[in-house]
Amino acid sequence: MTYPVFDLHCDTADRLAWQTLPAALREQLGSDTYGPGDEAEPERIRELAENRGHLSLGAIGDLSWAQCFACYIPDELTPEQARAFYRHVRAYLDGELARNDGRATEARHAQDIRPRLAPRCIVAVRTIENATLFAHGLSLIEELACSGVLMASLSWNAPGPLASGHDAPERGLTPLGRAALAEMERVHMIVDVSHLNDRCFDEVAALTERPFVASHSNSRAVCGHRRNLTDAQFGEIRDRGGLVGLNFADIFLGDRAPDIKPTFDDISRHIDHWLELGGEHIIALGSDFDGCDTPPVIETAAQMPAFQQRLEKRFGERVTARLCSENALAFFERWGR
Repeated sequence: MTYPVFDLHCDTADRLAWQTLPAALREQLGSDTYGPGDEAEPERIRELAENRGHLSLGAIGDLSWAQCFACYIPDELTPEQARAFYRHVRAYLDGELARNDGRATEARHAQDIRPRLAPRCIVAVRTIENATLFAHGLSLIEELACSGVLMASLSWNAPGPLASGHDAPERGLTPLGRAALAEMERVHMIVDVSHLNDRCFDEVAALTERPFVASHSNSRAVCGHRRNLTDAQFGEIRDRGGLVGLNFADIFLGDRAPDIKPTFDDISRHIDHWLELGGEHIIALGSDFDGCDTPPVIETAAQMPAFQQRLEKRFGERVTARLCSENALAFFERWGR
């Protein structure tokens, strides 16, 4: 049996758009391509239909697939550069969706996602990872919400103009970050807390009323990486009725030697732990495709049907359906714009 997919995070839009970035941005970022190995075959990582990365229309096969396409904004960019970067990535994804009309569509409103799911098709949901462009002007938040951005995070790993990641664990939200958070709540743009350091997470929890999401974060109790969620953080998201997306990145799955690849059991331990914490209704998928190294059991989207079979055998149909799409669909329908 196969299940529809709703994946809360990937970097595919950046990876496809990177080669056509304006020269000044590529120079600032120090690379003409995005993913490992792309420089050797740049022509094979430009199109949504087929590419050498983790996610493509060809790779999803017959599945119905909703995908949050994050515009990941690197820490090296100023707010003004971040705005230009976002506009470029957005325009590139627009072009790819248009070129694949009939097999790729966009959901600009949360209520549009479920009705547009269809076999062999991707429903694109726009999100932002590290929304430093908001520091260029808070009016951008409502503008982007109205243009279909349903979710955004305030930081990546480094200190930023709004918040900080785990490279700066002592820093909290900036005054501008607090103002951005309030504006996101006002316009019903979902807050994504993945990458926030622990102090910033606590401040987001204290300053918000609506549920929020960790789009691609695993369990710190299972794998001690600081990017993963503590049980208390998971409990906060659970109690608010939020979402936590299971990240397929090798480094967030298990505490093991770098040359030993994670197995399905390593992935299952995160799900088992979250279920023990009462998280059946908030767990989801947050693959981080095209933004990480993935384990052999779910190396690309093409392996999702076999991965779902293993999930079903281990956790049963109900949990598998909720993990793969039902929880995320229900959440966006309740809380999305």
